[in-house]
Amino acid sequence: MPILNLNTMTTSQKFMAMEELWEDMSKNINDESLTPQWHKAVLHERENQIASGEAVFENFDDAKQDLLKKFS
Repeated sequence: MPILNLNTMTTSQKFMAMEELWEDMSKNINDESLTPQWHKAVLHERENQIASGEAVFENFDDAKQDLLKKFS
């Protein structure tokens, strides 16, 4: 049984519900259960790549243009 009946809610009500949920969840941001282990491992690996100089960064506008060319 769903907690919220999304079919009867307006878009505005859905946004208000999301904001309320996010506000409540953000109070527990340091709770270990909020971040899955696999995500922590990926972030740790990326931090290591940055620290060692292995990470390669691309200008956002250039990356965006590359994606637009690739998928248009």
